[in-house]
Order: sequence, then C-alpha cells, then structure tokens
Amino acid sequence: MSIPEDFLKELEQYSELSHREKEVFVEIFGLSKSRVHVAQELNISESNLSTCLTGIYKKFCITGNGPVKESRLREYLSKRYSQQKPSGDLTTDDVDDSIDTLVQEIRKQIKPYIKEKCGTMRVLDMPKPIKLTGKQGIYTNVNILEEITGRRRLKIAELIQNCDHDNFERIGLSGIKQERVSGLDAVQRHSKLMVLGKPGAGKTTFLKYLAMQCIEVRFQANRVPLFITLKDFAEAPKKVDILEFIAQQLSSCGINHASVTVEKLLRQGKGLVLLDGLDEVREEDTKRVLRQIREFSDLFHTNQFVITCRIAAKEYTYQSFTEVEMADFDEKQIAIFAQNWFQLTDPVKSQRFIQKLKDNKPIQELASSPLLLTLLCLVFGDSGDFPANRSELYQEGLNVLLKKWDAKRNIERDQVYKNLSLQRKEDLLSQIGLTTFEQKDYFFKQKMLEEYIANFIRNLRDANTEVEVLRLDSEAVLKSIEAQHGLLVERAKGIYSFSHLTFQEYFTAREIVVNATWESLVKRITEKRWREVFLLTTGMMRKADDLLCLMKRNIDFLLEGEEYLQHFLDWIHKQSLNIEIQNKKTIIRAFYFCFSLRDKLNFGNPYLSLNLVFAGDIIWESKEGIYQYIFETFENSLGGVGDSISLELIYLLQNWKNHDEDNTNQYYGMMLLHLAPEIQHLLSELKEILPSLDYEGKIFKQWWKANGQKWCEQLRTVIMKYKNICPDWQFSERQKELLEKYYNANKLLLDCLNNDCYVSREVRHEIEDSLLLPIKNL
Repeated sequence: MSIPEDFLKELEQYSELSHREKEVFVEIFGLSKSRVHVAQELNISESNLSTCLTGIYKKFCITGNGPVKESRLREYLSKRYSQQKPSGDLTTDDVDDSIDTLVQEIRKQIKPYIKEKCGTMRVLDMPKPIKLTGKQGIYTNVNILEEITGRRRLKIAELIQNCDHDNFERIGLSGIKQERVSGLDAVQRHSKLMVLGKPGAGKTTFLKYLAMQCIEVRFQANRVPLFITLKDFAEAPKKVDILEFIAQQLSSCGINHASVTVEKLLRQGKGLVLLDGLDEVREEDTKRVLRQIREFSDLFHTNQFVITCRIAAKEYTYQSFTEVEMADFDEKQIAIFAQNWFQLTDPVKSQRFIQKLKDNKPIQELASSPLLLTLLCLVFGDSGDFPANRSELYQEGLNVLLKKWDAKRNIERDQVYKNLSLQRKEDLLSQIGLTTFEQKDYFFKQKMLEEYIANFIRNLRDANTEVEVLRLDSEAVLKSIEAQHGLLVERAKGIYSFSHLTFQEYFTAREIVVNATWESLVKRITEKRWREVFLLTTGMMRKADDLLCLMKRNIDFLLEGEEYLQHFLDWIHKQSLNIEIQNKKTIIRAFYFCFSLRDKLNFGNPYLSLNLVFAGDIIWESKEGIYQYIFETFENSLGGVGDSISLELIYLLQNWKNHDEDNTNQYYGMMLLHLAPEIQHLLSELKEILPSLDYEGKIFKQWWKANGQKWCEQLRTVIMKYKNICPDWQFSERQKELLEKYYNANKLLLDCLNNDCYVSREVRHEIEDSLLLPIKNL
C-alpha cells in the first residue's frame, strides 16, 4: 500500500529526520520502492541506506530486527493514514479529542490489572495481602528530601553540633533538618524523578500508590499509569525493549494493536511511567537496562517518569532526571500508619502501640523505617506488647535487613563479600559497633570505617592481604552493607553512621557478650549513654549471674569512703528495720531514699520511680492512666512536680480503699501509717471522701473535676506535717552528684533484672534484698 507523500510529511516525526533520512523515508514508505532501487536512485551505498533507516526507526520508536522493523513501520503508517480525515478537515481539537478518548479507553481496560498489581501490599510474615488505599488502606503519605543527605558537604562537628557525647539524643543520628515536601508534590514538580531511599524506605509502595491514585482519577487522571518492575523486565525470557514490554502488558489487558497504541499514547505524553527497583536488576543485565531507560526516556520525554532505586546502589546519573530522597517517617506518620494498620483488627491497640513507642525511645527510633515499623506492628499485633527482652526484637529486625527482605522478593544481589556468612557480617558490624561506641563516635569517616573493615577481613581464611586489594575490598564491602542492608548509612559526603543508634548499641552489646568482656563494661555503669548496652547485654546472655553480681559490687562501691553518705544509707537501713513488714525491707529503704532526696535531686516523680519498681506496674499502668490524669490535674492546680508527694498519698489512700487487689499496696499503707501516726486520722477522713476507683476511672474523673481542687487543698495542709518525717539531710554538690549516679545505677540494675534476662533465683533475691544497704551491712 502506497501512502501519500503529503501525509508522510505531516507526521510529527518527519520534522525530526535529517534531509537524507527524509528522502529515504518517502522513497521506501511513500513510493514503496525497494532498498536497491532507492540506493541507486539516491546514489548512496547500502551501508549508508541502512544507517538512514536505523535513524528513521529510532525516530518512530520501532523495535525489532531486520525486515521486522520495516513491516512494523509500514503497519503503523498504514493505520495512522486510515484513521486520518482529509488534511483540510483535520483540526487540533480533533486530535486532542482523539487522544483523550484513547487515554480513557486504555485506562478502563487496564484498571483491573493495575488494581491487582498495585492495590495491595504483602511484606515479611503478613498472613495475607492488605489493601494499600481506600478506607481500609494501609498507605501513609511519604515525604521527600530534595537534597540527598549523603551528598551534603558537612563535617562531623556540624552533624553532631547539637549533641552531647555523654547524653546523646537518639534523634541525633537520623534527625534531618532540611525541608520536606510531600511525595505527590515532588512528582508534580518534576517530570523526570529518580526517588532514592534506604532499604525498606517504602519506595515500591510509593510507586504503587502513584499508580492507584492515577487509575482512581485522583492524580494525573489524563494519563495512563504504566508500572514496570525492572527486575521482571530485565529477566523476561524474550529480551525486548521497554516499549515492547509495555505493549505486552497492555496486550494482556485485551488492548488490540498494543504496540501502535502504546507508541501513540507515549508520543502524546500521556504516560505515567513508573519504573521500580533499578537496584534489583542483576549485574549482568544492568548496562542493557540503563541504556534502554535512557533511550526510552529521551524518546518519550513529554511523559511523566518516576524511577526508584536504593540510595547506595546508584552509581550512574541520568542528566535529565531530578534526584530526591525518601525521608524517614516522623512521629505523625508513624501514628497514622499504626492507626491504619490496626483499624480492622483492634483500633484501641493502635493507641497502646503509640504509647508503648513513646515510652521506649530505642524501639521508637526503629519505627522511622517503614519496613521496621511494619515488623513492629506485626510483633505488637500478636502479643499486644513488645518483648521484655528487646535484644530479641532487634535481632528479628536485623534478620529482616540482613536476609529476609531480599529473599522474600527473590532478589539476588551481587555478593561482593561472598566469603562473609550471615554470622560473619554480624561479627564485622559488632566489631565496628563496639570500637566506635567506646570512642564516642556516632559518626565516622569513610576512610576510618574502611580501615576497620580491612582489619576484620584480613583475618578471614583465604583473604588476600595485599594492601591495595584490602583497600578495594573494604570499600566494596562498605558499599554492599549500605546498599544491601542499610545498616551503615552515609550521612554526609564521606561520613557514615549506623542507620539507627539502636543498632550500634545492639552490635556493641553483641561484641561484649561474644568476648565476655564484663569488666570493661561495668566500668561504664554510671555513664548514661551505656544504659541501653547494659540492658541488651544482660538480655543476650545465656546466664547473666556473673555480670549482674559484678554490677551490684561496682554500684555498692560507688559510695565507698564517703562517710557521710554511708551514714545516710545506714539511717535508711535502720528506719526500714523499725517497720514490721516482712520481706519488703528494700521497698522501705527505696521509699526513704527517694523521699529524703525529694528536694535535692531531680527524680521527676520519685514515688513512681525506684520504690515502685519493686511493686511492679501497680495501678499506674493497670487503671488506663487514671493516676496520670490526677497527677496532671493536681500539678496544674497546685503548682507542679514539687508537690508530687500528693500523688503518692492519693495512691496510698486509694489503695486502702481497694486493698484486696494487691497485698503490696497494703505494705505502702502500713508504711505510711507507721511513718506519720499523728496524721492517721486526717488521712483517714480524706480517704473516706474519695469515691471507689472504677476500672476505667470515669466515675472518679467526674468526681475529681467537681471536687478535686478542694480535696487537694485539704491534702496540702496534711502534707506540711507529712514532710517532717525525716531529718533534713544536707549534701554538697559533689555528694548530690554521687547520690544521683548511685540512684541511676541501682535503677539500671533493677531494669536489667526485670528485662527478661536469665538469672538464677538465688542471685536475683540476693541482689534485691541487698539494694541500698551501707557497705558495712553487705
């Protein structure tokens, strides 16, 4: 079939051809002349003719080999010609109407496919897929950083300028202070976007969300979403280009003449092209895929493109693409995700989940990663709580990052450090963790990190110990750990840290456990930043008796040689002996310790700290926060934490009214009566005024709103007498500092005991019974 020359010259691609290509194009496809005839007529060689045809096919995005390309181009031109009106009647509006109709037809046909491919998510050990969008959808809007954090030219001092080495704020590692924009806004701003992110940052989920929003007419409704998993494209049995791969997808959705249709669509800029997982492409396929993406995006540059890739895996640049980074979740996003997650099974559980995160900063820190947040929700959903032994939770999180995440999706990555087993990887990270943590290095230079790695791998069997080889291997291992697992992260150019301080602490504890270096650890017992390491170490140990006894011995000797402080402890001990409560002497000592120091040290609310550790989570936790409510109300009405003794009295009084629930509560009541018999009558009268505490506290709250302030004023009068139950101990600033360290170390020891660590009953009782005793009584 001959096609009129005038029609061929009206095609938009015609203007992109060179002069010689135009001549060849008209001769072969307009006048249907043979290649030999055209070469003779134009006086060009067969080789030059082939070069011209290659250029023509490229401009028309025709793929295939040899004669196939010519047939495909003829088919395309014939179809275009048969669909055209006479040129004099063709208007811009006609063309626009035609393409808009085509877009809507294709959107309708591919909608079931998009919903099937992108409408759900299933990761880790989810028993079944869950909806991504809609009323019951899990999706949480993501934020984008428009500056790649690892490319910032900052010094370590600038990264850590707001952090105290001894009291390092957990937000310090991941706190990014640059402006965030929503993911949708970033796509709207940039027609070609490369979205980079750490493993588990939510990159694939974000692309699925874009596809769903588009097909549901909520985002770029005038375009067709084309979602391509680059791993599938690269490993397709028949090696085709991206255009043909998309055509195959559309053909499977029932679209006729898919190759011609998709090209027409893309020529008009009507595609939302979503290319997912560039880092997941096998190394042997990478060059081919990179080239195809570049050519495809150049040819169809008027479409919207979004590519995702792990941040450390990207070693190439597309000049026309804007690169951005997925931001970690903030507290608001974490809360929204939890609400979405638990909305179907137990909406109340989401509130408990959020509160537990707030109470546990190391775990909350992990929740900034969408993948690890999903793990936390799965764990919490099973038991309604996090494991008491946090090391078990962290180990599960590490297993996800080190092996499960890629394995679940059948992704094989280049094993640059193939001689490192999972255990050896953990050994390496543990060695780095302890070395850097001991040196107070939360951020470290790449060169130093590579030296740590080189020192480790040179001791491996069959390791090549040549200096240059070790240097190259250590660099490759570092990049692999960052790209494949995301456990080490480039925070600025050439400066790294662990992805979460929690993991640095975990690996530090693991190294201590493996090497049994207890002596060096207990020397840190008064350093606040080592607190989590102590908790993790005792939790990891097969039996923690030796370490706990060593901790107890070091704590006792903190006040050795301090005659006045030993006298203070002796007085506390004697007071406990005067109260006839069997097997609860340590609780009495804790009460006197906290009460005597109530105006001298900052315990917050001491009566809910050390002394209540022994009683367990009595009513503060079990009564749905009723006492938190009372405390806040009382604090607002009568002047702050300095009056927190009143909360303890409320607690004691109410326990007398509900004494049958817990015998421990009776000990508090008996203790208070013994300490201040002269106010027993006044307290009894106040006690009788209080209504009984119902489980949810509704009746009590109603009564408190109406009568609480008057009742508090009466209680305040009683407190004035109650405050005189002990001498007014006077401590120097140095002694106060020692007492605070002593208090915090004892609190840490108790937390370790209650951390689900394995310890013999004899050692547990020995430690609990001898807490806060003067050295002469040990």
